[in-house]
Amino acid sequence: MEARVVRYADLVPCLNAFVDSRNPGSEAKENFTIIGPGVSENPAQHVHIREPHGFNIGGARQPPNCVNSQHSHETAEVFYIFSGKWRFNFGEHGDDVQVEAGPGSVGSIPTGMFRGFTNVGATPGFLWVVLGGDDPGNVLWAPHVFDMAEHFGLKLLADGTLVDTVAGETVPEGAALMPRTGAGTAALLKTPPRAVVEACFILPESALNQPPGPLAAPGITDEALIGPKFDLSRPDDHGTGLAAGPIAWNHGFTMRRLHFTSGTSRWHSHDCPQVLFVGEGLIDVDWPDGTLHLQAGDTFTVPVGLDRRFRGTGTLIAVLGGNQPTTPTWRS
Repeated sequence: MEARVVRYADLVPCLNAFVDSRNPGSEAKENFTIIGPGVSENPAQHVHIREPHGFNIGGARQPPNCVNSQHSHETAEVFYIFSGKWRFNFGEHGDDVQVEAGPGSVGSIPTGMFRGFTNVGATPGFLWVVLGGDDPGNVLWAPHVFDMAEHFGLKLLADGTLVDTVAGETVPEGAALMPRTGAGTAALLKTPPRAVVEACFILPESALNQPPGPLAAPGITDEALIGPKFDLSRPDDHGTGLAAGPIAWNHGFTMRRLHFTSGTSRWHSHDCPQVLFVGEGLIDVDWPDGTLHLQAGDTFTVPVGLDRRFRGTGTLIAVLGGNQPTTPTWRS
């Protein structure tokens, strides 16, 4: 079970995961692939847990004023802000719409739009990231990112592999380069109006005052963040009618937030992958043969079908595989 935990203190960073890693203002960012291969362009990127889940878990840690350049993804991208104050920049040059958010906030950025992010706080910040799909595809960079990368000796192959010519690497014979994003393609990735972009963010207090989720109990709140309402017309409905999260469109996964001031959840299991992230505090996960002690920043992937319960003090983010909210199977 301990092998299914990635401790925050044990995260292995990659400093040159992407083609923008030498751009001024971006050279100090750290990229992490926690579960699944992610979208790193560096084949030397360390992957902590390779087991397919139907989604990927990654992370980005950046010092103050560090920039992640404008890009787009082929699948859903969800941020949970663990630490730092962040500005999310939208549009080809990052100046169409800008949204600032701090610890405990969640952002879900749809496909088909350029986004980047900057740590605008005074201390280092960490983003915990969920990407849809076992293979979330390649990153589509804004056109100017290719120009800067070329200037600093980085080339991106058509298969998404990064080549560092400064380090003596060469483009393999016969390999094609990733085409520079053209103006026509960039023009198609239009930024929606500010109100639409702001609706992609959930501030810490935004999920309050919704019907309590299945694990709610004295001292425990259980709130939907991402996922549609449970469809009561489905033949496999368990009769719980889980509420939709503030962000209800399909991602390939759902996300909930549990906050513990005291108390212990009921014993339960799930028939789909579940990944837990401790946003703050100390959370214990019990299973019939033992207990894991999780601290803030730790990630744990729970075996499918395992009986588990949670207790402690703090905030637990739970990601469940699939587009439909999954109700627990209670242990009798």
